[in-house]
Amino acid sequence: MIICGVELTGSDAVVCLLNLDRGQFSLPECKIRKLSLSRNHTRADLKRFQSDFAGLMAEYGVTGVAIKERMPKGKFAGGAISFKLEAAIQLIDNDGLEVRLLPSALIKSTLAAHPLPVPFAETGLKAFQETAFITAYVGHMAK
Repeated sequence: MIICGVELTGSDAVVCLLNLDRGQFSLPECKIRKLSLSRNHTRADLKRFQSDFAGLMAEYGVTGVAIKERMPKGKFAGGAISFKLEAAIQLIDNDGLEVRLLPSALIKSTLAAHPLPVPFAETGLKAFQETAFITAYVGHMAK
């Protein structure tokens, strides 16, 4: 089962694919590390982002998307554009794709109960993908 972990930052969706097969984790090779929404943020731009994201999920056989939830207000609040991206991902019309939001408290408690099996530095992923990787891992473990 492949889960795509997503961290939404500004107008970017940073992604990391994580496969769990018979108790073993693996990182499928993925040519895309992040998808971006163009600067205009028009309806057409959002539809293009949604189509690109859905295409990536279909190409790699992803069955679940885990998005790190952002705070709606306060010091660490997510920006308006990231909430548009979240909605575009949630509204992908694919019955086989489960999209879940993972609150920070769930991520923290899951990592406490099930620490990462390998240090992030040994994954070979780019540093900016760490949160997406952790989100994908928690997406598997919190089921």
